Amino acid sequence: MRLHELGQLDDARFARRYAEDKRELSGWGPERIGDALRERGVDGETVAAALGVDDGAREAERAASLLASRGDPLRDELARSRAFAYLRRRGYPAEVAYDAVRRMESRREAA
Repeated sequence: MRLHELGQLDDARFARRYAEDKRELSGWGPERIGDALRERGVDGETVAAALGVDDGAREAERAASLLASRGDPLRDELARSRAFAYLRRRGYPAEVAYDAVRRMESRREAA
């Protein structure tokens, strides 16, 4: 209780920093970040606030960059399915993962 009063314990700050780190350094999506925060005892409202700072377009671009870093050209349906599954395991919502795979296809076609 005393640490909280002194500002040494701040769940909101922890959740924000944790979400930022996992997004940028580990390539995690919002679902995986939210699950990890809840496992650490952060309440749902604080989790939602920490995750609410990112929009779908930025998430899809981050997910597409994650796929690009893997170096898989997504030449066929099997490769696209694997890429989609990879992003889902990383915690990206299905619609974001789908958009990221489509972005990668567009980049390949434009090249």
